Amino acid sequence: MSTTQQLQDFTQQVRRDIVRMVHAVSSGHPGGSLGCAEFLTCLYQEIMDYSTDFDMDGKNEDLFFLSNGHISPVYYSVLSRSGFFPVSELATFRKLDSRLQGHPTTHEHLPGVRIASGSLGQGMSVAIGAAEAKKLNGDDKTVYSLHGDGELQEGQIWEAAMYASAKKVDNLIITVDLNEKQIDGTTDEVLAMGSLRAKFEAFGWDVLDIKEGNNVEAILDGMADAKSRTRKGKPVCVLLHTEMGNGVDFMMHTHAWHGKAPNDEQLEAALEQNPATLGDY
Repeated sequence: MSTTQQLQDFTQQVRRDIVRMVHAVSSGHPGGSLGCAEFLTCLYQEIMDYSTDFDMDGKNEDLFFLSNGHISPVYYSVLSRSGFFPVSELATFRKLDSRLQGHPTTHEHLPGVRIASGSLGQGMSVAIGAAEAKKLNGDDKTVYSLHGDGELQEGQIWEAAMYASAKKVDNLIITVDLNEKQIDGTTDEVLAMGSLRAKFEAFGWDVLDIKEGNNVEAILDGMADAKSRTRKGKPVCVLLHTEMGNGVDFMMHTHAWHGKAPNDEQLEAALEQNPATLGDY
């Protein structure tokens, strides 16, 4: 079991990885990646039961699907530092012939990645299918997925949400990164969705909020609550309230860093705010 300090140290190193990866190739998505660093750290370091001896079936282990695949930097960092592949491979991010493409894909056979998730809106459908497969196989493990709030503007999300409740897919926990920002502005400015809690509840889901989505203790408590609600006839939705660009002051409180790489000076400023804890790649 990891301590709070260990999880915070891990998260801090992940933030370093994110800004270094994106800076090195002058492309990528640091904002959402930084906002979800605490969540994915907690998921892989404390919450999920999984094996790094990776296979695509994932029998008798918890599964995770990243639906908002553009936040691949945080995903790759956490996967590598959790033992799925060498940390040194982070240096190949977005380069030709790399297994670490800008959006996760499967044909490179990168351990830990089960779906290609460059197209938004599809991850919930896949997670539901995996959860149903576990039920059919008598597998009592849990399926997790992560989605951007802007991604919920995709229609397929709501078809999947309707199906999951109708079929009582109750071994599923989806998390929505609720930072209220997307590439062109706030989610309200682009396409207001109203109350996501009310929507998911209307679709028959059990919904809870993690108000401090960048606090590891709040995440652990909230996800334990979510887990306790599974297998009771309803799929579970966690609304994770985060700050885009969290941990790098000039990237916070704006949508501007959704998909923009820092320059040399900005990289140094970001690294100064996040001293190395586990060693850079």
